[in-house]
Amino acid sequence: MKVVIFDVDGTLVDSQSLIVRSMNAGMTHAGLPELPRDKILSIVGLSLAIAVAELVPGASPEQQAAVVDGYRGAFHEARLQETAPLYPGAEEALRVLAARDDLLLAIATGKARRGLNAMIEAHGWQKLFFSTQTADDHPSKPHPSMIETILSESGLDARDAVMIGDTSFDMEMARAAGVAGFGVGWGYHPDAALLDAGARLIAPDYPALLQSLLEWADE
Repeated sequence: MKVVIFDVDGTLVDSQSLIVRSMNAGMTHAGLPELPRDKILSIVGLSLAIAVAELVPGASPEQQAAVVDGYRGAFHEARLQETAPLYPGAEEALRVLAARDDLLLAIATGKARRGLNAMIEAHGWQKLFFSTQTADDHPSKPHPSMIETILSESGLDARDAVMIGDTSFDMEMARAAGVAGFGVGWGYHPDAALLDAGARLIAPDYPALLQSLLEWADE
C-alpha cells in the first residue's frame, strides 16, 4: 500500500478569488487597507492566523484577530453562494487513483475543518479520502504534523507516501516528514520556489500528475 496526500487550495480547487475577496473583507473589518492579490496568494497554505500575521506583521494582536474573524465570516458567506471550481482533470485523477486497491488518498490542508467538509460534500468526495487533516488540529505548514498523523493512521512508512501541493509550504512539509513531494504548476507559488523547497517534480497539468503518480505507485 501507498498513500497519496493532497493539498486543497491551489491544488485541487481554484479558490483564489474567494480567498482574495475574503482576506480583503477581513482587512476592511479590522480597519486596515486592502492588500494586493499577489501578496495574499503568497501565504495560501498557511493556517489562517499565521497567514494574517505574515500579511500584516505590524498590526496589533487585536487587529490581526479582527482580520481572522472578518475573513472567516466573509469566506463562509461566499461559500454559501458559490463553490470554488476544480482544476481541469482533478476529478478524473482522483477517481483513477481511488479505484486502485494499492493506494490510499488523504488530505493535508491549511483550511479549517468546516470549510474542508463543505468542499468535500459539494464535490461528493465523502468516500474518497481515508484521512483528512486540517489546520484546526495541527501546527501550520510546513510543520510535518499533518503528514505524520496520516502515516500513523495508515500504518505506512514515509517512503510509501507522496505529498501533492502547489506551494513551497507543502514541499517543505513533505521534506520535514521525509516523504516525496510532487509540485503542481497551476497553483499559487512559482515552479522555482517549489523546486527550491524540495519538489521532486513539477506537473504541468493533471494528466501529467496522474501519470507520475501511477509510475510512483508501481515503483
